[in-house]
Amino acid sequence: MRAAVAASQNFDDPLSCLVVQDVPEPEARPGWVRVRVVASSINPHDLWTLRGVGHPADRIPIILGCDAAGYTDDGRAVLVHPVIASADRGSGDPTMDPQRALLSEMHNGGFAEYVLVPETSLVPKPDFLSFEEAAALPVAWGTAYRMLFSRAGLQAGDRVLVQGATGGVASAAIALARAAGAVVYATTRDASKFDFARECGAHEVFLSGARLPERVDIVVETVGEATWSHSLKALRPGGTVVICGATSGPNANADLNRVFYQQLSIIGSTGCTVTELRGLLRLMQTAGLRPKIEQTVSLENIRDGFELLLAGANRGKIAVKVSEA
Repeated sequence: MRAAVAASQNFDDPLSCLVVQDVPEPEARPGWVRVRVVASSINPHDLWTLRGVGHPADRIPIILGCDAAGYTDDGRAVLVHPVIASADRGSGDPTMDPQRALLSEMHNGGFAEYVLVPETSLVPKPDFLSFEEAAALPVAWGTAYRMLFSRAGLQAGDRVLVQGATGGVASAAIALARAAGAVVYATTRDASKFDFARECGAHEVFLSGARLPERVDIVVETVGEATWSHSLKALRPGGTVVICGATSGPNANADLNRVFYQQLSIIGSTGCTVTELRGLLRLMQTAGLRPKIEQTVSLENIRDGFELLLAGANRGKIAVKVSEA
C-alpha cells in the first residue's frame, strides 16, 4: 500500500524527510481493527515529527497522520479517536495515561491506504459529515472541545479570548464557543485573516496583543511565549487560561505575581476522550457546524499540503484524500 512516511528527521528542512512510498499492509489482530482510509488531515504534530521535536529518532521511520476516517473491513464508516491509551492507567481518563500516544507516535498513522487501530478507538462517522470533514475533527476539534468544556468549564454568556485565531485548534475553539453561547474575541498577527476568524464565529477580531473591550473569563492558548503575557492580562480576576500547545515557544514569563494576586487558573489540556469526541459530534450536528477545509490534497501530492502548513498560509484544515469513498 502507499503511505506518507517520516523517513528521517531534520529540524531545518523537515519536508526533505517526507517520503510517499510502498509499505506492507497491516493485518488485523485481536482487539485491533483495520480501517481503509478515505481521508486524513495534516496537523502541526506531523511537522514536529519530521523536525525531530518530541519524537525520538529510534521510532523513525513511521507513517505520519494523527487523523483518519474510512471504512472497517466489515463495511462500517468510522472516524478514529487518535489517543491510544489506557483509561485504567489514567485513573479513568485515557488522556491522563502517562503511556498515552497519539496515532503516528508509537503506531503507524493515517497517511496510508490502511491503518490499524484499537476497536475501542472507532467512532461511527455521522452522515452529515463528509469523510474529509470527519478526518479534520479528532485532533483539532476534539482538543478544542475538551479545552472549553471539560477543562475550562465554559458556560453560556462567558467571555472567551482565542489567541492565534487561524490555527486548527483555535478556529475550532472559536466556532464551538460561539455555538455554546459565549461572546468570542479572537486575535491574529495578520489583519488579512480577520474575515476568516469572523467566519468561524468570532464577534470581534484584533491584532495580537491589542486591548480588548473587556476582560474575559477564559483564554484559549495554543501560541505560548508570544501571547502569554497578553493572555494573563486579558483575564478577569479568577479567570482561566487553558493551554494545549506553545507553537511560539514554551518558556514564557510566568508572571506569578499576577497569577496569585488575580487568583488566575492555568489549566493544561491535551487531546480528548472518545466520550468527548462523541459529544463534539452531537454539538456540531445540533449547531450545524462544519470544519473549514482550506485545501484537499491527494496522498501522492501530500507535500503540497505540508508546504502550505509550513508557510503558515492555511486558514482552517488541510485534508488528505487517500482513497475513494
